[in-house]
Amino acid sequence: MDIIEDVFSYIISLGAAVMMPIIFTILGLCIGIKFSKAFKSGLFVGVGFIGLGVITGLLTSSLGPVLNKVVEIYGLNLEVFDMGWPAAASVAYNTVVGSFIIPVCLAVNLLLLVLGCTRTVNIDLWNYWHFAFIGAVVYFMTGCNVYWGFFAAIICYVITLVMADITAKRFQKFYPSMEGISIPQPFCQGFMPFAAVINKGLDFVPGINKVNIDSEGMKQRFGLFGEPLFLGVIIGIIIGCLACSGVDELVANIPATLALGIKMGAVMELIPRITSLFIEGLKPIADATRELVARKFGADKELYIGMSPALVIGHPTTLVVSLLLIPVTLVLAVVLPGNQFLPLASLAGMFYVFVMVLPYTNGNVLRSFIVGLVVMAVGLYFVTLMSDDFTSAAASVAAAHPDDKAVQVPAGFMAGSLDFASSPLSMVIYAGMKYLNYIGAAILTLGTVALVMWNRRRINK
Repeated sequence: MDIIEDVFSYIISLGAAVMMPIIFTILGLCIGIKFSKAFKSGLFVGVGFIGLGVITGLLTSSLGPVLNKVVEIYGLNLEVFDMGWPAAASVAYNTVVGSFIIPVCLAVNLLLLVLGCTRTVNIDLWNYWHFAFIGAVVYFMTGCNVYWGFFAAIICYVITLVMADITAKRFQKFYPSMEGISIPQPFCQGFMPFAAVINKGLDFVPGINKVNIDSEGMKQRFGLFGEPLFLGVIIGIIIGCLACSGVDELVANIPATLALGIKMGAVMELIPRITSLFIEGLKPIADATRELVARKFGADKELYIGMSPALVIGHPTTLVVSLLLIPVTLVLAVVLPGNQFLPLASLAGMFYVFVMVLPYTNGNVLRSFIVGLVVMAVGLYFVTLMSDDFTSAAASVAAAHPDDKAVQVPAGFMAGSLDFASSPLSMVIYAGMKYLNYIGAAILTLGTVALVMWNRRRINK
């Protein structure tokens, strides 16, 4: 068992940029693509992950010190420290649950495919850490009970597969070149019900129901001011100005403030270009998979390839709304009563909130912003609520792996992260297990089974 655990821990430690080229090359060979073409597809995906990491790293490194200065000037310190997604992933994978999450979830996926309960083949192996995270939190919360840990992870995985099936057609219709793709990532899918309900409710709000401005409409109506590139520059300059405590400092920091604006503009402009690499790597795999399914099972048999949401985070509406929400979320964190979480390191993950929101708002900037405002407000409370057990889990992992700096919680603080702790799906599982115990487990089991059976009937129709 230790050997198997070590093998999977080693594979996971390679990171997405190395894992995904290997996975895509093997998958391509299995579905009949020539090695050179499969390997090239995998390399494009790997390069995409590298590029995305560089750009989000630029965002974090540029905004981090400035936002820390804003926190210092305005006294915004709260009790829950933003550890960012690396801490959550480290907690996720440095447990027995995390070490075996990939083979266990792949087995569950295969079983559901054989039984006709899902159409999604989830090959987004790097993001399996989301399932491992909720499993790890429950694992530590229940006194290191590995069975409850796997229970929570599998429940999350199965629900996510069903949600990926449900949203696949809408996702493929909204985003170009995404035929045959679904998004089985629980952080993104957790916000989908909010998007569907809020978007429907806005149809009945006078004034708002008449506003229909997407990213192209913004460019036409506002010209240069509607461009994500220009908005990035402006928001960056505004945040830079807020980090100055007086007029003298504001004047002295003009070069740094302008540089921050340019960097934010660069992030807005480069992310869409980088995500195009994912699409270029994906297309041969997706096309070959559809052809294989058509040959083996008939043209009426449809399967979806479950892929990373990184494919589509470069959509202009996602960029614009995410950028606008960064300062707004900081204000929410301070003014919301009872919230103790101040997001800083996690803000780079804001783009992923809107992947499954846009297909329901049809890319409407105002509606997407309203949905984002609501889910961020709710998400801050979710992170605060989970912080005690997140802190305990991080402390346990830190004790076992003292060299892992990602899980070192600063003294006097509790641990938190937007991804994946702010997701409604994560909170439903966590709260059910923590506050309802066996009753919660029974409700989660019955609800998940009912959802799977409903999805099977829907597929068969």
